[in-house]
Amino acid sequence: MLCSAALKTRRLPVAAAAPAWQLIRAYSSSTKEFDTVVIGAGPGGYVAAIKAAQLGQKTACIEKRETLGGTCLNVGCIPSKAMLNNSHLYHEAKHNFAKRGIDVGEVKLNLDQLLADKDKAVTGLTRGIEMLFKKNKVEWLKGTGTLKSANEIEVSLNDGGVESIRAKNIIIATGSEPSPFPGFEIDEKQIITSTGALALEKVPEKMIVIGGGVIGLELGSVWSRLGAEVTVVEYLPAIGAGMDAELAKAFQRSLSKQGIKFKTSTKVVDSEKIAGKVLVNVESAKGGKKETLEADVVLLSVGRRPYTEGLGLENVGIRPDAKGRVELADQQFRTSVPNIRVIGDVTMGPMLAHKAEEEGIAAVEYITNGHGHVNYNVIPSVIYTHPEVAWVGKNEQQLKEEGVKYKIGSFPFAANSRAKTIDDAEGLVKIITDAETDRILGAHIIGPNAGEMIAEACLAMEYGGSAEDVA
Repeated sequence: MLCSAALKTRRLPVAAAAPAWQLIRAYSSSTKEFDTVVIGAGPGGYVAAIKAAQLGQKTACIEKRETLGGTCLNVGCIPSKAMLNNSHLYHEAKHNFAKRGIDVGEVKLNLDQLLADKDKAVTGLTRGIEMLFKKNKVEWLKGTGTLKSANEIEVSLNDGGVESIRAKNIIIATGSEPSPFPGFEIDEKQIITSTGALALEKVPEKMIVIGGGVIGLELGSVWSRLGAEVTVVEYLPAIGAGMDAELAKAFQRSLSKQGIKFKTSTKVVDSEKIAGKVLVNVESAKGGKKETLEADVVLLSVGRRPYTEGLGLENVGIRPDAKGRVELADQQFRTSVPNIRVIGDVTMGPMLAHKAEEEGIAAVEYITNGHGHVNYNVIPSVIYTHPEVAWVGKNEQQLKEEGVKYKIGSFPFAANSRAKTIDDAEGLVKIITDAETDRILGAHIIGPNAGEMIAEACLAMEYGGSAEDVA
């Protein structure tokens, strides 16, 4: 909703002078020509395409999926949130309704219906983007786009054939894919990625989650609530990479009380399938003790990597860095080829949908009028488990490393009247401010509705607010 509102409101003034790209029309060929072509229709790509069209550019978006929205809407953020919500309701009904005076009889899981409800949400939202494309006259080219030169893209169409198009500006928004893991062959049945975890046909008796980051903890929580015995194996000493250390400890304690087991500081060696089970060999990250864990399903959630397969970067002289990311040449999202820009997961920064959306809008604004902006200090992160965890800005460790003097204010939900009233009082709010100015440097929340509450901290930080302003 916020993104849709932003697309409607951030328009150029009517009296603005015509930008340079409108003054230089066309190539001498019968090939389709566009002012801007976006490769990839994920959150960054589809937002960029719509914004470009709204600003008067003749725009096309290339996407090989049969539905728009990329990983996020199809097999990522959106379906996982649907399953997190419904699995939480199931868990509450099964374990907590009775103590609240609500007798519902025997609570049963209908997994097929739960998955169907997830699919309904996905279908509605992806079709919504299709309608926005039509409304804003964005041409959707269904296929795989390959760069042939700085202005030419070859599209291998899904229904057969090849179409060549030309563009004055190109925005790469091809996103990311799950990182593979040595010693594990993904089949999306027993050894799965986040994609497979959203479509299991039955609740596994035992599940091993490799990686204690956002994806692993969210999907591990889903299947734990539905009845699986879940064990999270994490190489680092703590879960929740990037999370404030104090919250990470509280978070692990909370999930442990829910029945999820943790093996931190643990290295995964390899795996093998025997008699319908997956055996995972692990050892201490520091060396030493070895152990074999058994599971029906193993979820690999060790991060994601930029997706550039078939993009043809080599044809235009763009070289990805060691991590496969397309490097930025300047703050206007240009690559080493000035008219080709890059946004989202495929380049630097956190792999977050809302970060990609902001970059998409800014990149188009740079193309249109030379001005754009993304405040990377105010990009929140949220883990939609229960309790939720959300944070924005700096954490204590980062400020110590930077030598910044700071103050901390924290307050437990256990002392909050509403939290106590609804018997959901686990967690705390932690605000970090500049020791001299009181300006908010970071906000960290673990507790009910943390994902909504973090927005207040974001707004305060965007305007340079102090702790006093939001107290």
